[in-house]
Amino acid sequence: MTAVAAPARVRALTGAAGDPRWSRPAMWTVLAAAFVLYAWALSGDANEYYAAAVLSGTRSWKAFFFGAIDAGSFITVDKPPLALWVMGLSARIFGYGTYSMLMPQVLAGVAAVGTVYSAVRRSFGRTRQGHVAALVAAVVMTLTPITVAINRDNNPDTVLVLLLVLAAWFCLESLRTARLRPLLLAALFVGLGFNAKMLQAYLVVPAFGVAYLVCARHGLARRVGHLLAAGVVLVASSAWWMVVVDLWPAASRPYVGGSTDNTVRDLVIGYNGLGRIFGQDRAGGGFGGANFGGQAGAGRLFNDVMAGQISWLLPFCAVALAFAVLPRARGTLFDGAAWLLWGGWLVVHHAVFSFSSGTFHPYYTTAMAPAVAALTGMGATLMWQAYRRSRGWAWALPAAVAVTGGWAFVVLRRTPEWLPWLAWVVLGATTVAVAGFVAASATGLVAGRGRMAGRVTVVAGVAALVAGLAGPAAYAVSSLGTPVNGTNPTAGPSTGRTGGPGGPPLGGEPPQGEPGVRERGSMGGGVADSTVQYLVADQGRATWLVAVGSARQASSIILSTGRPVIAMGGFTGSDPAMTVPRLRELVSSGRLRYVLPGGRGGPGGGDTAVTTWVTANCAAVDGHTGLYDCAH
Repeated sequence: MTAVAAPARVRALTGAAGDPRWSRPAMWTVLAAAFVLYAWALSGDANEYYAAAVLSGTRSWKAFFFGAIDAGSFITVDKPPLALWVMGLSARIFGYGTYSMLMPQVLAGVAAVGTVYSAVRRSFGRTRQGHVAALVAAVVMTLTPITVAINRDNNPDTVLVLLLVLAAWFCLESLRTARLRPLLLAALFVGLGFNAKMLQAYLVVPAFGVAYLVCARHGLARRVGHLLAAGVVLVASSAWWMVVVDLWPAASRPYVGGSTDNTVRDLVIGYNGLGRIFGQDRAGGGFGGANFGGQAGAGRLFNDVMAGQISWLLPFCAVALAFAVLPRARGTLFDGAAWLLWGGWLVVHHAVFSFSSGTFHPYYTTAMAPAVAALTGMGATLMWQAYRRSRGWAWALPAAVAVTGGWAFVVLRRTPEWLPWLAWVVLGATTVAVAGFVAASATGLVAGRGRMAGRVTVVAGVAALVAGLAGPAAYAVSSLGTPVNGTNPTAGPSTGRTGGPGGPPLGGEPPQGEPGVRERGSMGGGVADSTVQYLVADQGRATWLVAVGSARQASSIILSTGRPVIAMGGFTGSDPAMTVPRLRELVSSGRLRYVLPGGRGGPGGGDTAVTTWVTANCAAVDGHTGLYDCAH
């Protein structure tokens, strides 16, 4: 070991010179807690739709690049494949399995916590207040219930959040150093986020742009020029995969799942774009979007479905933002750029998620967690400074604690049978915190240096932490004892509301299948075990084991057999991916023999022409209801 290496390692654990001695160990403790929460007792395939694509990507580089659900590359998933690439590379290296697929998600979640910590701390400089704000932000990010749930799943949102948090870090770094390169890197990471979940990544762009225009230390013309340069990087890093796929000859690549015309462009604008905002689902392809997270409107994030997932600290953030716009209330450590960036992030996401009329899952709101965490940490620090500095502004901190604890009490009382004592603990802690802060301010104790002042403020501070974090922490920990609902992961108790038409209760167990039918993780999606076993035994030299109506059936069979399966209608069962000429060509070439045409898009959905051709030209297989042999 060299003389230089040892101090470097020590600094990594204890922090740089001038940092509080507790700061770095505290940070590592929070990161370790995040890792445990996200990685504890992982099991199963999570969302089988994405799991099948990960497995298929380990069998075929073509399927890997395009994000195809099957190794034969008939149709892609309905998202760009960047998150699948991360999980797929891990599965290629270590072999497909629960941990090889989900550990990259866990590590991405932990990295996002660490990045939020760093971004908040750097906004305050190397001050004690900055480290406290960063630590609070990291704890909030770690314990956000919906974030814990989604980081234990294989949906792309976890990778998206990490990329957006990295983008925020570089945007703030550009503002801090007055350099262009970090701004361009911020644009690059947002573009990569687009290749994880398309237009949702762009929801941070208004906040970044406003923060840079208002706070950059350059003339207006130069600021605009820098933003235009960042825009070029954003477009290039966003569009490259889309351009490659759309220019690729359609006959030699998979159909773009979720699109109406086999282009990524249509997927961006339609199904994953305006369709999410305005509810423009295709006929037969809708999943009752509003039912996943409640009806669209200003109160969506506070309803029975959503409140326990993301809303706990939204009242605190609202008070903090209102307080931050008061110039006389700000302390010397106020960073306007950070407030504009994180505040804009939260406001834009809140508005879009509240009023979107299309398909909406609760786990989308994990993208709000970094802003909630940063604003909570910065707001607590700002209001604490004002509380100690002036009796005129001392009202803000106890007011924020009161509304936060009061709201937590309301949320917990909505499920009184679940940890019934917790709501009253939160109410008691809120009362103690508010009373302590008010009493100390009214009597002047907070300005004193005596032992009594320290005791009162410490008790009030600890009680405030309990009031704000006990509810989300309980919801977060509850995720560890229940199987992952891969389609609609949530944390906490069931609210009695379903996760979608025919879906399981939020936070509850998935529905059990009929006898002889495997619903999760093997031989199934509603297809009887005996049918799947028959297909495996008689596949012969065909490329695909069978063609089925939707990805739900296909993904489960892929995971249970490891064989390619065609999902003719994609995720919803209504994609026009399979046509009669295409089916006829696959059958005549020997690449496909068996077809199970049912289950495409539900009532009124699916391609009746394909079903008609199959029933007219293929032979029904005796003993396997609904299965047809087209090579008979």
